[in-house]
Amino acid sequence: MTVVTRTRDGASRYRIEPTVLQALRSPRLLTREVLAGLVVALALIPEAIAFSLIAGVDPRVGLFSSFVMAVAIAFLGGRPAMITAATGAVALVIAPVAREYGMDYFIATVLLGGLFQIVLAVLGVAKLMRFIPRSVMVGFVNALAILIFVAQLPQLFDVPWLVYPLVVAGLLIMFLMPKITKMIPAPLGAIVLLTGAVLVFGWHVPAVGDQGELPHSLPQLFIPNVPLTLTTLGIIAPYALAMAVVGLLESLMTAKLVDDITDSHSRKTREALGQGAANILSGAFGGMGGCAMIGQTMINVKASGARTRISTFLAGVFLLILVVALGDVVAVIPMAALVAVMFLVAFGTFDWHSIRLATLKRMPKSETAVMLITVIATVWTHNLAVGVVLGVLTAMILFARRVAHFVTVTRHIAEENTAATAYYAVDGELFFASSNDLTTQFEYSHDPDRIVIDMSRSHIWDASTVAALDAIVTKYEHKGKNVTLRGMNEATARFHDRLTGSVGNGH
Repeated sequence: MTVVTRTRDGASRYRIEPTVLQALRSPRLLTREVLAGLVVALALIPEAIAFSLIAGVDPRVGLFSSFVMAVAIAFLGGRPAMITAATGAVALVIAPVAREYGMDYFIATVLLGGLFQIVLAVLGVAKLMRFIPRSVMVGFVNALAILIFVAQLPQLFDVPWLVYPLVVAGLLIMFLMPKITKMIPAPLGAIVLLTGAVLVFGWHVPAVGDQGELPHSLPQLFIPNVPLTLTTLGIIAPYALAMAVVGLLESLMTAKLVDDITDSHSRKTREALGQGAANILSGAFGGMGGCAMIGQTMINVKASGARTRISTFLAGVFLLILVVALGDVVAVIPMAALVAVMFLVAFGTFDWHSIRLATLKRMPKSETAVMLITVIATVWTHNLAVGVVLGVLTAMILFARRVAHFVTVTRHIAEENTAATAYYAVDGELFFASSNDLTTQFEYSHDPDRIVIDMSRSHIWDASTVAALDAIVTKYEHKGKNVTLRGMNEATARFHDRLTGSVGNGH
């Protein structure tokens, strides 16, 4: 819930409820937040280990990074209940650094990436979120669900047959448990019951401990031993910038998704700043950096019902306790339980309404095309940033193409002061896509010596249109005819007067 109040200067302030204080005062809300944090922590462990392997670093690097980032973003982020930790997208971007230059350059890249994110936040990159259309957002969500589902499939190949009934049992538990009680998050119930069954009956199935060695000590400060030279900057800067952009894009898109799910409003600029600071802290403790995790965020917000920063903070704290103090217990959790949880998350994340036949028939083909391109590009590259960028570019092109056809030019001949005059009325929004054909709409040879172009029902948006109008006037002048532009609104007239004669040769 978002409570909007008005300050004396008329500015809007947003407060998301329940707040941390409200949750701390309510045993029911606090229990929900604590258990949600525990479920997320359990789900983070195999993910963090897997992403460490993708980045080519020790599993402890991903686990410590997830702990530091979750705790840091709980205080610094702009979207309560969103989970930030080590992610596959960031791991893929910076993996070549660890492979080619070693751990010191890898950590230096993470630190610089965090700094870049802070700079981008200060420059207002979060405000660009308003330019992402709904069709791209739907494609992002659907692609994300597909990637979450596909990421679990390796856990189902070359495994004992018992894994399959355990996964099915986990899904049934999560489906039936909310009908019995909502005090305990269904994913936690499934993990506990399946782990208990495996231990009691002595079944031998893949467990969390099989994914990699868990750490036995607390994270320590790590200062990268790299020369502070332009050569070093040239090596790490491209990877750091890519990490910053991918991380911010995923985080801001996830924040927007949580806003929609919870019907609330988050501070995107603060979130961008918090992501940068969390990455710097992660690097300072030898972590691999990261960004918002859509899968774990959906576990926290949708599956577990968390709404405050408490769950995010406790996810990080529980993660550290589980891997350092209770590593032996965590190691026996069957991977089948976590696979079942992620399958449920994937199912709940996918926007099934968007692919219904009735929806597809009603939706404009261009909107459906943008959604499909976003999904295909994301799934093909396993990179959400690539899919979103391609989706936005496609939406822009299709929008410009559609708007370009809304401009009309009508012509009629009338007598004015006993002289024939050609009157043209331009109707529509004029920009590069619509103004390119503007010069072909006039009868230069057949018009009388006086031409009036009425611009009262149009608006000039760019220099391309000014150049097109200059070309039209020049063509008439070459034929010895007089052209008058009239009816421009104030903004159009000011823009036209500033640029006319300076954006082309008029031919």
